[in-house]
Amino acid sequence: MPTDSRFVVVGGGLAAAKLAESLRDNGFDGSLTVIGAETQPPYERPPLSKEHLFGKQALADFTVHPAEWYRDNGIDLLLGTTVTSIDRSSKTVALPDGSTLAYDKLGLATGSRPRRLPIPGADAEGVYLLRTIEQSDALLSLFGTARRLVVIGAGWIGLEVTAAARAAGVEVTVLEMGPVPLRAALGEEMGTVFAELHRAHEVDLRCGVQVAEIVTADGKATGVRLSDDTIVDADAVLVAVGARPNIEPAADAGLAVEGGVLVDESLASSDPDIVAVGDIADHQHPVLGQRVRVEHWATALNQPAVAALTMLERPATYDRLPYFFTDQYDLGMEYTGYVAPGTTTSVVVRGDVGAREFVAFWLDSGNRVLAGMNVNVWDVTDRIKELILGAQPVDPAVLADTATPL
Repeated sequence: MPTDSRFVVVGGGLAAAKLAESLRDNGFDGSLTVIGAETQPPYERPPLSKEHLFGKQALADFTVHPAEWYRDNGIDLLLGTTVTSIDRSSKTVALPDGSTLAYDKLGLATGSRPRRLPIPGADAEGVYLLRTIEQSDALLSLFGTARRLVVIGAGWIGLEVTAAARAAGVEVTVLEMGPVPLRAALGEEMGTVFAELHRAHEVDLRCGVQVAEIVTADGKATGVRLSDDTIVDADAVLVAVGARPNIEPAADAGLAVEGGVLVDESLASSDPDIVAVGDIADHQHPVLGQRVRVEHWATALNQPAVAALTMLERPATYDRLPYFFTDQYDLGMEYTGYVAPGTTTSVVVRGDVGAREFVAFWLDSGNRVLAGMNVNVWDVTDRIKELILGAQPVDPAVLADTATPL
């Protein structure tokens, strides 16, 4: 790669920072610019709903690199700046002040944003979202003043914030349209484990309900009205109904997109001079044999090393299995693998679900392991990976037998 090459990375999170780091680590010494919409250097997101909400970590603890690291590594860090468009013919990105920045290779790590509810009251004072450090700080301050919090959505963010709020003594009602929490991610059987966990911690979890309106008084949220006209009183409301990938700049530039930016095994987009990583990357996975888009920390952490090599025009393949984790109350969990939506599976449990110390496996119709989730059982992730990568049928009874080593 010529020493006068110009690389640009668009994004302000973990994936963007790791992409810049990997480029320098792999010997790229040309011009390198990172453009982030937030005013802070890139930081990790998981603590926003975990350690930071418990007051255990400050922003500096989960900032990927301090500002001086970028300076010391010859990286131009443009903060508080949003790329307004990408011109692939001139190989430039446009900035809000009307200027443009040229690139030879472009890395997209634009992340995602919280979904908003198209209902009355959604923009009222006292309605919270969670994606940024400022939003996490606002929730942490809220825990010191609010008595009643309503959480709309029983996904990972909603449940983690609920656990933090309960630890702070806040009364929490969780409203979920599905029959159990986390049904899309885990299915009903394992979703029930999380339902029982939160109810055991005195959370008012209401499943199978529809939210019609956020009730307000003088412009401030005072509760939530359900479709049956039930009113759930609240001092504040958190909307946690999923996220949307920020793919608009890529789509407007004519890159191939569907649910995310379509990338191949090397994380290259339909334009070979542009890669995409993290939440937005709809990746052709060489091991799973299908496209996968994973909005979790491990993807943002690990994909950039491969994308950097691709930008440097060296052979590279991203083949790591999807992985994510959560911590709620006394439950710690790791999940490895992937179950495509609509796949018919059976769940095999190894251990004691009642004691919340077990490993759950998702098997396809041929009894091959697709994914595994270890709950308060540690140092088994490598064994789970081996079972998945082995792609061989297993005997469910033997898999469930804790006397048989994994």
